[in-house]
Amino acid sequence: MDFVSSINFLDWMFILKGAGLTIFLCIISMLFGSLIGLGTGIMRSSRNVLFYGPAWIYIFVIRGTPLLMQLFLVYFGVPLITGHAIGAFATALVGLALYAGAYLGEIVKAGIQSVDIGQKEAAKALGMNFWQEFRHIVFPQAMRVIVQPAFGFFIALVKDSSLVSIIGFVELARAGRLVIARTFQPFVVYGAVALIYFAICFGLSRLSYSRIFAGKADLS
Repeated sequence: MDFVSSINFLDWMFILKGAGLTIFLCIISMLFGSLIGLGTGIMRSSRNVLFYGPAWIYIFVIRGTPLLMQLFLVYFGVPLITGHAIGAFATALVGLALYAGAYLGEIVKAGIQSVDIGQKEAAKALGMNFWQEFRHIVFPQAMRVIVQPAFGFFIALVKDSSLVSIIGFVELARAGRLVIARTFQPFVVYGAVALIYFAICFGLSRLSYSRIFAGKADLS
């Protein structure tokens, strides 16, 4: 097993550090993406073209172009606009957050539209304004539809985050490639990286069906 022994303890710790950065990046991106998605989903549910139009264009563009191209546009475009270079982590965060916001916006829209129209009419009859109706009537019921698909997207985001290695951010995939460049053991390293991705995604999948999140999805 000389090919395994050529990969030392520090190499494995480096890979695990990359895994930690992957999880951290995806959590932060998902948080910002959720805020963008919530706003976009509300705008998409509006009948006012001034709200609906920009949200539709944003979602259409993001979902219609590869994530890799979006990362390149942020990485090379921001310096042209601002005159200041943007780091790999900032690029990854902005790119993944915008990417997540578009997909979560459609999930939020579906959740809002799943609420029975009678519930909304009853809220108006009680004299609630838009935000009161949304906060107390629409959003709690929409969460039943939003939670599981949003968790599924988060799992997909973890796998898609491997693309940020192209812009130099040392997450799990890039950490693996750097170790391979030193050890020349691609099969072992990529196998370990794949197992780590699987462990992360499997753990998130099991968590999505736990009582904490499944219970939220079953709220009535």
